[in-house]
Amino acid sequence: MRRSTPKPIRNKLDLTDRVQMRLVRKRLGLSDAELTAIVGRIGNSISAICKEAAQHRASAVSGATDVPPAPAIVSAASEPTAPEIALAVPTS
Repeated sequence: MRRSTPKPIRNKLDLTDRVQMRLVRKRLGLSDAELTAIVGRIGNSISAICKEAAQHRASAVSGATDVPPAPAIVSAASEPTAPEIALAVPTS
C-alpha cells in the first residue's frame, strides 16, 4: 500500500527544513541568529515572523537619525551668537 507524504503547513516555518529557512532568511534579509531569535520569541507563523522583521527593520532605521550627542548640543547652545561677538571685539 502506498502512503502519501505529509504536506507541509503553508503558513508555518519548519525549522528543520534548511531550504525553507534559507528562503525565508533571504526574503526577509535576516541572519540565521536573528531568524531563530524571532522564531523563539513569537513562534513559527510566517506572517508573524514577517511583521516582526518589519518592526525590527523600522526600529533600526528610526534609531539611526543624524542627531548629534547631547554634549555637542549643549556646547553649541553656550557659544556666543554673532551680535555678542561683535560687541566683544574692540572697534579701533
